[in-house]
Amino acid sequence: MNLSQEDWVNQLAADENAVILDVRTEDEFNDGYIENAVNIDINKGQGFIYEIEELDKNKNYYVYCRSGARSAKACQVMNELGIQNAYNLLGGILDWEGETINP
Repeated sequence: MNLSQEDWVNQLAADENAVILDVRTEDEFNDGYIENAVNIDINKGQGFIYEIEELDKNKNYYVYCRSGARSAKACQVMNELGIQNAYNLLGGILDWEGETINP
């Protein structure tokens, strides 16, 4: 499900069962990420699928990438693998107005 930044942030804030998932590359992740995000690179192909299959299917996943395209695909894959609650951040981190962590 695609959510605007406002809806994504509000829903995340009210969700006690939330996991933030960054599906960018490790290099992109290291350039800055949303606090508490877990990085699983969608470009790893089958490796991405293996890592997604290990996730708790009862959690709610708030997914983002650079612009929103890869995270939309990730949400689709997650749904196909049995994760019903995957929320895509429209516009990705490019449009993100909140704080980021810069390691």
